[in-house]
Amino acid sequence: MTGSLPHLTLVIGGARSGKSTFAEGLVTASRAPRRYIATAEAWDDEMRDRIARHRDDRGPAWTTIEAPLDLAGALRSARPGEAVLVDCATLWLTNHLLAEHDLTAETAGLIAALAACPAPVVIVTNETGWGIVPENALARRFRDAQGRLNQRLAAEADLVVTVIAGLPLVLKGALP
Repeated sequence: MTGSLPHLTLVIGGARSGKSTFAEGLVTASRAPRRYIATAEAWDDEMRDRIARHRDDRGPAWTTIEAPLDLAGALRSARPGEAVLVDCATLWLTNHLLAEHDLTAETAGLIAALAACPAPVVIVTNETGWGIVPENALARRFRDAQGRLNQRLAAEADLVVTVIAGLPLVLKGALP
């Protein structure tokens, strides 16, 4: 899998499906300089360790930008000629939900920033709609907002790949 990336690629899957590894492989195979935009926040020691492991696994070939809320700003800093990986839209949305921001406005800003980004972007997101109906209002609000965000991202993407058990399945477009 080598070649140039489409302007926007969406990689979607469940937790521990292999989606991040697959997305990293797409960006690496492009042979462009790599920019990683991380949306996770380290709220506890386990998450701090997880973030450190991921950064170590990627190695020094990646420029990492921390953008738990200002993903649009991080995308504006991308340069032509590089490839951008956003990991992940789900944590970005969670951060905005917990901050009680206007999710519709934040989503619109993200979609506009993705369209204007001068570099190809691979964005990772979780599929959260295959489970049971959540038991509380906040979880249902999140699940619904995540589903709407994923639909918007998929509509804008040139390539959409779902990853299940480490295996990619192209839903839209063609792999480079």
